Amino acid sequence: MGTLDYYAAIARLAPGALALSAVRRVQGVARQARYRRREPTNQVRLLQALGVSRAEALAMRVFGGRTSRVWCDVAQRASVLEALAAIPGARERASVRARTALRQEWNVFGTRVTFGEGRPVDWSLDVLSGHRYPLAPVGRMQLHSIGNDPKYPWVMGRLDSAVALGQGYWVEPSAEERSRLVTAFVMQVLDFLQANPVGLGVQWTCPMEVALRASNLAQALLMFSDAAPVRRAEFLVPVLSSLVDHAAWVEAHLEDRGAVPNNHLVSNHVGLLVVGLLFPELPGASRQVARAVEGLGQQMAAQVNVEGTSFEGSIPYHRLSVELFTQALLVARGMGVPLGLAYEVRLKRMFHAVRAWCSETGLAPQLGDNDSGRVFPLRERGDLEQGYLVGLGAALFGDSSLRDGEFPDEAAWLLGQQGLERYRRLGPGRPQRSISFPEGGFHVLRGAGAVVTVSAGKQGQRGVGGHSHNDKLSFELHLGGRPVIVDPGTGSYTRDPATRNAFRGTAAHNTVQVDGAEQAPLDPARLFALPEEARARVVAFLPGPRVDRLRVRHDGYRLLPAPVGIERTFRLDRRERVLAGRDGFIGTGRHEVVGRFHLPDAQARRVTLDGQVLGRALRAAEEPVELGDFAVELGPPGAVLAWLVLERGLEPELVSSRYSPGYGRVVPSVTVEFRGQVRPPAVMRWVVVFR
Repeated sequence: MGTLDYYAAIARLAPGALALSAVRRVQGVARQARYRRREPTNQVRLLQALGVSRAEALAMRVFGGRTSRVWCDVAQRASVLEALAAIPGARERASVRARTALRQEWNVFGTRVTFGEGRPVDWSLDVLSGHRYPLAPVGRMQLHSIGNDPKYPWVMGRLDSAVALGQGYWVEPSAEERSRLVTAFVMQVLDFLQANPVGLGVQWTCPMEVALRASNLAQALLMFSDAAPVRRAEFLVPVLSSLVDHAAWVEAHLEDRGAVPNNHLVSNHVGLLVVGLLFPELPGASRQVARAVEGLGQQMAAQVNVEGTSFEGSIPYHRLSVELFTQALLVARGMGVPLGLAYEVRLKRMFHAVRAWCSETGLAPQLGDNDSGRVFPLRERGDLEQGYLVGLGAALFGDSSLRDGEFPDEAAWLLGQQGLERYRRLGPGRPQRSISFPEGGFHVLRGAGAVVTVSAGKQGQRGVGGHSHNDKLSFELHLGGRPVIVDPGTGSYTRDPATRNAFRGTAAHNTVQVDGAEQAPLDPARLFALPEEARARVVAFLPGPRVDRLRVRHDGYRLLPAPVGIERTFRLDRRERVLAGRDGFIGTGRHEVVGRFHLPDAQARRVTLDGQVLGRALRAAEEPVELGDFAVELGPPGAVLAWLVLERGLEPELVSSRYSPGYGRVVPSVTVEFRGQVRPPAVMRWVVVFR
């Protein structure tokens, strides 16, 4: 897709977006021009802005007489510790996080790097490739190059570690260890500020990262605000000046210039809101808070569908969006600033969407891009974990229908004892049920220990498709909380464009591919665009007391020389514990078809079909079907999870493949493939029998 074709598609799919984008670009140029005329923040200007004559008076000015109920205020520490005490292992987990931060150790997308306590950190290092980004002006930096990835240094530069040190400072009973954590916080923050001057280097290239770093730094600063070294002028002056500079940079470089702004702009507003509310004395804070409150309300309406799904077209990115909007709400509430009823209602629905697709173990399906992004740096979580958000939502809104499982560590930190008491007063959550999210394009069938999540809807970001894949009619199957048939994930973004496109291509998903074609064209020059060509939609969603049916369709192959449409029917039989699938082909001509089922590992074998498995498969089928003589056992030998059976004439083949369980990590796996020739109208059938 060329540039003109791309913008023509945007104009078609998001009417008015290009005109608004042009207006925002003009506004952005003006903002940046004002920023360039801005005088750098120094001690004199800072003291003048805060209305104090001596640097020694800064601590009393910004920390004295605080009455906020924000979680990170030292006044909330006793409440937080009381809530943590009610969760087995919560304080210990916080201590482990703090000790890791003390060593200045990061797990960067599966690659661990340690700089050592009190040692300088190489904040410009891509720890995977060894590449160091130069300390050059942002406008002259080449950010993306084959083999390198700026997301790796950004992980360290977000300063989640500062919050982790604060967690240790709160839970650690030893005065000596607390002093050690304070010293580490002061040294790490000053090291970052010295090594990364404003506007220079990789840590200033992405306003989203600047905003989230500012948010973390502001919260961590309050956590340490009763520590003498933190209250000293030689620390407070550069740190408060840096918060001013961070907020000014974000305000001048708001990521609103694209045709369809996304989670980056939400992050910008969150950073401005948190810094401005926690430190309202800083110059520009009131203006930035007002801008952020307005912007968050607008983006909640624009980026979250009425049903509660994120418009990103990605379930992993839904987690990021929930945490972003929740972060804003928590700080705004704590400071007595309303974000509005509409904001809260839609955010609550986002938590309900999480509950709808999570398995019993709290794992979410990996449909769409997964960059492992989070906002709450309070407990280590797996890349596919989302279940903790359900308990947080229950405690945040007092919603008993979200009361599943545990009261999570995040809720204890963010809501304290009051949140725990609210959670305990709730009644039991209602039983899970099958549900369709037509706006988000995700549809969930569940029962008999199975969670089946199907992708069938428009490309995300109003058709731009930035984080969408060619996964229409694909699905994930979790059994007993364990992923069994999976989406292979994301792998990489700009480090390896070929891998990027391979993982978002049709062949990397559990759907049928016709004549080797893509459902929608993948432009090698646009790694974050995927046009709306497939037009996937739900034909019928029919949940029932024993059997759920879902019929979905896409027209991604209507432009082939012999056009063909695809209809896939899912039938989940809870009594027989079987998922039956039927792929229908509507069109003309003769076509080569490949169907695939991707597994998270290599635990699969071809075996002779067992009679009992055959019987259950036949009873669950909605129409007469003749199945083949072989099945593929899924799961470890001796602990089989399911059997995959194909219609006679379709032979299963086990093919070496790749699975990315989180950003930057790729492991060997196996894909089950079947091939055939069809002349529409025609059907292909398959069955998954659960153990």
